Amino acid sequence: MKVSGFTFIRNAVLYGYPISEAIRSILPLVDEMVVAVGKSDDTTEDLIQSIGSDKIRIIHTVWDDSLREGGRVLADETNKALDAIAPDADWAFYLQGDEAVHEEDYGTIRQAMQQYADCPDVEGLLFRYRHFYGSYDYIGTARQWYRHEIRIIRPRIGVRSYKDAQGFRIGDRKLNVVPIDAYIYHYGWVRPPRVQQRKLSTFHRLYHSDEWVKTHTPQNEAYDYSNIDMLQPFAGTHPAVMAEHIARKDWEFVFDLATSKPRGLKNKVLFFIERLTGKRLFEYRNYHIVKR
Repeated sequence: MKVSGFTFIRNAVLYGYPISEAIRSILPLVDEMVVAVGKSDDTTEDLIQSIGSDKIRIIHTVWDDSLREGGRVLADETNKALDAIAPDADWAFYLQGDEAVHEEDYGTIRQAMQQYADCPDVEGLLFRYRHFYGSYDYIGTARQWYRHEIRIIRPRIGVRSYKDAQGFRIGDRKLNVVPIDAYIYHYGWVRPPRVQQRKLSTFHRLYHSDEWVKTHTPQNEAYDYSNIDMLQPFAGTHPAVMAEHIARKDWEFVFDLATSKPRGLKNKVLFFIERLTGKRLFEYRNYHIVKR
């Protein structure tokens, strides 16, 4: 069984992406790691090269910043990396620049890839998510945080990154996937407040016009993490590769758990139903679960 990893990145240093940690977190699970490095204004490529693994293969790309509608440029860059993986790979393992895998899940992930390698009806593996917010001590629990997403796909069957690169499809068809009991640790909302503000201002330009960004993005020096509705404390451990990154944290964020509640009548009703039944109504699912 051959597994190719793939990801994309640009300006990782400038915007505080833990891309080195992301890559290193899946290196033990892949035979190669394709990294599409977009033309950057910082030392992103040096950072990738400093990992020092012969599994890593860098391809150089130039982002098409005209693909602003819906963040299409993110899918475009994802597809460039996907297209560069080994032609004989059985699986393709995708991570974004602010995601990581915990070493305690390696066994589960390997077993799932082996189990379904010869099952063509399984086109992908579905991961659970932990979304960290404000610091490494809190997880987002409101409905806007997606609970699952595809991160391992079967290549050479026409799979392409979908919309703004959150998931994958074959044409307009959702992939047939199997859920596995493994997590993606998402750190997209944990950065120094000044870096987070700088990152968001740039990130919005991947979706909207300059005029929209100017009108809708607060012109603050630092991001205000206090404007959040529902969080819960995280009592587990982080991936080992994140240890040094977490140790460099130089800001404080404390959330009053007594205020953790949904906002708006609709969200309150849906949250009540979810707690009562265990089902999340109207949840967006860009996949079809295979019954096995």
